[in-house]
Order: sequence, then C-alpha cells, then structure tokens
Amino acid sequence: MLQSIIAFLTAFLICVIIGPVIIKLMQKLKFGQQVRDDGPASHLKKQNVPTMGGIMMVIAIGICAFVFRFKGSALVATLATVGYGLIGFLDDFIKIYKKRSLGLRAYQKIVGQFGIALIVAWYGYTTIGSEIFIPFIDNVELGIWYIPFAMFVIIAIVNGVNLSDGLDGLASKMTLVEGITLCAIILLTGSALYNSEATNIAVLSASMSGACLGFLRFNTYPARIFMGDTGALALGGCLAICALYSKMALLMPVMCIMLVVTCVSVILQVGSFKLRHGKRIFKMAPLHHHYELLGYHETTVTSMYTLITVVACAISLLIVAIKI
Repeated sequence: MLQSIIAFLTAFLICVIIGPVIIKLMQKLKFGQQVRDDGPASHLKKQNVPTMGGIMMVIAIGICAFVFRFKGSALVATLATVGYGLIGFLDDFIKIYKKRSLGLRAYQKIVGQFGIALIVAWYGYTTIGSEIFIPFIDNVELGIWYIPFAMFVIIAIVNGVNLSDGLDGLASKMTLVEGITLCAIILLTGSALYNSEATNIAVLSASMSGACLGFLRFNTYPARIFMGDTGALALGGCLAICALYSKMALLMPVMCIMLVVTCVSVILQVGSFKLRHGKRIFKMAPLHHHYELLGYHETTVTSMYTLITVVACAISLLIVAIKI
C-alpha cells in the first residue's frame, strides 16, 4: 500500500510540475485543438486550446515505472500504455499538422490497437494464466479463449475512454476514480493473484490515477490543455491492462459503466442513422454531447458522470469484499 501511495503522489507532482512547461511548449508549437464543425456550438471557443496534454501523464507513468523498477507484467503493461500513447500522439499530430479534426484513418488506428492488444493478451495467457474472476461465482479458466477475450476488453476500454474525452475533465475524472478503485481491489485481493507482481500492477494503477489528478490541475473547466488521443488511448490501455493482469476484467462493465453507456450511445446513433435512413436517436453522440445540446452545462454533465462512476466503483468494491 505504501508504494501505491508514493506512486500516486509522485505521478501527481510530476504532472503539476511539468504541466506549465508542456502547455507553453504546445502554445509555442501552435499545437491547438481542432474542433469538429458539427459539434456543439459552445465548443467553438475551444479551438486552438493546446492539446496532446496526455504527454505529461505518459511521462509521469513512465517515471514511476522506472523509480519502482517494474518488471514482468507491470513492465509489459507500462510499455503497452506508452504504445497506445504513441498511436494517439500520431493521431493528434496529423490533426494539428493538417489542421483538420481527422487524424489517422480508422483502419490505421485499429491495426495499431489490435497489434498491441494481441501482444498483451498473449503475454497474459502464457505468463499470468487464463483465469479470471467472475463476480458472485468464482475464478474461471478461459483457456485459449482468454486471448480474444483480453483483446476485446482492451479495445473496448481504450475506445471507451477515447469517446468519453469530449468535455473538460470528463475522461480524466472518471479514470482517476476507476484507477484508485482498481488499485484498492488489487491490494485487497493481492494474495489471491498469481504472484507478488500484483503489487506492481497496483502501483501502476495508482500512478495512472495520480497522473490524472495532476492533469486535472490544468484540464478542469475551462481547460488550459486537452489530453488528446495521446492521453485518452494511453489511459484506456493502462486501465484495461491493469484490470486484465489482476484478473478483474469482468468488474470493468460495472466500474466503467459510463464508458459502456458512452460506447452504446455511439453504436445506437450510428445504427439508427444507417438503418432508419438518417434518423437519429440522440441530438448528438456520444451521449454527453446530447445532454449539452439539451441545455446542460458541461460542468454539470461532467459532475453527474463522475458521481455515477463513484457509485459504480463503490459497488465494485462491495462485490469484491463479499467475495473475500
């Protein structure tokens, strides 16, 4: 527990310290946000606000990994987090360089995401094992099916966090709560995991949460910098892999309920538009933009999403407490 607390504070301080430097650098390089033309009108004022702030979180997580000498599963998880951050960085850079809201092509992002997910899943299957925790039942062996299951979990959470990154502080606040909860769960169930490396997974989750809190110093409304895909993909990857390597992946639909809602709203919107000849279910997807267009201020929407996430994480802790 002590290491997790130190990692949390270390990542927090790193982001707070380097944040102003990153913001000035992005302003100097004119790496500003490219706002979608079809988005909420209130977002037009966010045009050219510095983006790619996720760099500071990736740096903080990387430094913590070095300080605590991660190895094995924690090292693989950290490298995968950086890998997802690099995919996001390329996406952000193309948007900025070409001054458009579209970065990498969809197939390019999918190929990169699937490639990293396959490596992570294969490592987990061959080294950690294919056992997962099923709430209210027991641990179950998935065998070779662990690999597609793990890949699905990673891709789903990575894109869930990415889709949720649409309001000031939204993705970082939810990931902060989810990361702390996952760290607590890992520490509570540590003796039931495959070996002592569970401690490092908890430390990684804590460092991710600390980085989110430090980033919020500059990302709360009105945001001085956005995390961009650099941060969203990195955070999603880190959260997903920590859940997988701690065997708690099936708790994520509960813990990350608002990520699920966000993804489902996009799927329903796209499906309705294609199958019902242009008819939409929501004013705009993802769902948080729908509420904006209904007249709710983005700080209100962010607060409600965060409160629901806190309750969902508390329920997840209760599920684990009952099991142990």
